[in-house]
Order: sequence, then structure tokens, then C-alpha cells
Amino acid sequence: MWILKSNILLFLIGLLLTQKVTAQRSFQLLERFPAEEAFQAVAVDSSHFYAIASKSIGKYDKATGKKVTSTEAAVKHLNSGVVINGKLFTANSNYPEIPMTSSVEIWDTETLEHYGSYSFGIRWGSLTWIDRQNEYWWAMFGHYNEFANETGKDNRWTTLVQFNADWQPQQSWVLPPKVLNRLDGKTISGGSWGPDGLLFLSGHDRGELYAMRLPEMGSVLELAEIIPIESEGQGIAWDRSDQGLIYTITRSERVVNVLRLTEN
Repeated sequence: MWILKSNILLFLIGLLLTQKVTAQRSFQLLERFPAEEAFQAVAVDSSHFYAIASKSIGKYDKATGKKVTSTEAAVKHLNSGVVINGKLFTANSNYPEIPMTSSVEIWDTETLEHYGSYSFGIRWGSLTWIDRQNEYWWAMFGHYNEFANETGKDNRWTTLVQFNADWQPQQSWVLPPKVLNRLDGKTISGGSWGPDGLLFLSGHDRGELYAMRLPEMGSVLELAEIIPIESEGQGIAWDRSDQGLIYTITRSERVVNVLRLTEN
């Protein structure tokens, strides 16, 4: 009888753990806008979205999807972006070169003129996204299984780093196996803090987001929920001017998707 009760208890615990990563919410697709630069990521502010390719950025009107202006970037590989106080901060790396180098490239959102740069050198890995939350900078530095023989590090070394306002590192965390196993040897491509206080991460290809929370103890991020979404991975951006609205891209079609988070 004791063994039976123990088995039932273990089953219930396993069921609860499974439910923790089952989607309780979904994303409703509202709009799809063609954007030739929609290959790596999208950023957004109150009036425009910014489609990001490896070497170019396009500024588009949010209401109509009409292109306003664009710029070319003299860099190797732009990734995700976030708009803060009239500036577009973009993650940049030298992918697929080794050793990995990374920088933050800053653009004026009015003109898309280059405004400034901050270099991380080769310290962390390949910078894939940055965001600003609770007076801190948050950045993820990726590693890839394809380079493991050269670097000695596979994608398990992908790291979330918290920085202060002066880009001094404060804390860092790694990804849980449940997320790593869904990345197919790649790394996290996009990240954005959501309106619910969770950190939403996107992979390289899959149409799903990983809602994460910081752990109370230890160094491994906790997976709260996996939510299917209209995208093909890559960079994402919550619209801080319209709570619950998120922007993603479908890179194979060069399309920016606008979606709203809803309860199932």
C-alpha cells in the first residue's frame, strides 16, 4: 500500500511539473506587414516598428506598415533590438566567426543615423539580444553546438547577464535543459521582458516562446510556459506602449507579425 501511494504521489508531482510548461495562454495574430529587412528581428516604439536584417534596418509606420526610411550598417551581424528613450539599441556579433565578438550598436530612431557603440570584445560570447528592465540592462550571449570543437563550449554555455546602467556585470544565469533541448543545437535568438514580469525568449527557428523567470535559488532560469506563436524564431519585441502586444518576424516571408497575448 505504501508503494502504491508513493507511485501515485510521484505521478501527481510529475503531472504538476508538466503543467508548469504547458501553455495556459496564446497569441492572437492581428496584423502581418511585409518588411524586406525582417530577417533577424523587430523592435517597436509607440509609433513605428523597426525591421532588422544583418546589415540593415528599416523604419515602418505601425498603423499602415508603410516604410519611412532605412539605413545600412557597417557591421557583421545585427540581431535583436529594443527602443529606449528615442534610441534603438541593437545587439551585434561577428557570427559565424571565431572567436566570437559582440557589441551594442545604437541608432537615432528619428533618422536611423548611427549614434554610438559599446563593445564587449570576446568576453562573453555571441550577443543575440538586449533589453532594459528595472534599471538594469539584460543581455544574452549565445553559444552554438556547431562551434563546440573550436570553442570548447556548446549551447549549454548560453548565458543571460544582468548589467547595471554602466554595463558592469551584476549576475548571470543559464538555460534549463527543457529549453536547450528545443533549440536544435542553436541558441536563443530573441528576448524581451513581458508585461507579466516574465522574460520571453525565442529560439532560432521554432514558432514558440519560452516564458522564463529568475530562480529564487541557483543559477538556472526557470521555465514557466511554452507558448506557440506566429514566427520563425529570431528577435522579438514587446510593445511597451500597448500592453499585451508583441512583434515577431517570419523571416522566410520577410514579414513582421503583430500579436496580442490572450488567456486560453
